[in-house]
Amino acid sequence: MKNKVFLEGMRDGVPIGLGYFAVAFSLGIVARNAGLTPIQGFIASFFCVASAGEYALFTSIQASAAFLEIALITLVVNARYLLMSTALTQRFDPKTPLIHRFLIGFGITDEIFGITIARPGYINPVYNYGALLVAIPLWSLGTSLGIIAGNFLPARVVSALSVALYGMFLAIIVPPAKKNIVIMISVLISFAASYAFSIIPVVKELSGGTRTIILTVVISSIVALVKPIPEDE
Repeated sequence: MKNKVFLEGMRDGVPIGLGYFAVAFSLGIVARNAGLTPIQGFIASFFCVASAGEYALFTSIQASAAFLEIALITLVVNARYLLMSTALTQRFDPKTPLIHRFLIGFGITDEIFGITIARPGYINPVYNYGALLVAIPLWSLGTSLGIIAGNFLPARVVSALSVALYGMFLAIIVPPAKKNIVIMISVLISFAASYAFSIIPVVKELSGGTRTIILTVVISSIVALVKPIPEDE
């Protein structure tokens, strides 16, 4: 059973890993401009699996920011993962050891969270390990190769490759939205609110991560109050 779940995680991690590879490749170019070597880029990506977080990291290094500044900037940009980890804690079997909770928390990204929360029942750590085994190496390798290649590939090619992530997001949210009207309405409201936040004065000046945190807390809280999920589900 564990082997089957692990292979399912690897299967679902393939499109994520391919999308990560493309995005990380472009980040590798930023890392190269900051003076990082391919090995340093690989290590940085392995321990910080977050595009916005790494971009902030590499640009801060390029600007010769202090260690404390880099740590604070990375923490703020990646703060939305704290919300995702909190949401997943409700899906663990109470008997799940702390080490599994820690490792899954370490590997939380937007995409990994999406495929994890979409599975029914308790979270099986083996599933996440399978997905991470594919996704994290491709993410780290993409950064290293981006550093090596520099500006070899046109920016439009790298941007086109990253579209795979958006296709994967649609594949995650469309099936449950078709089955549950509450989810469908929540998704549509999220789309509209996200667009509104990108054009409203003052709010649009906030970082993408901060806007995501605000929308996540507000929309999920309203939906939880209006249409809570029964405890037995």
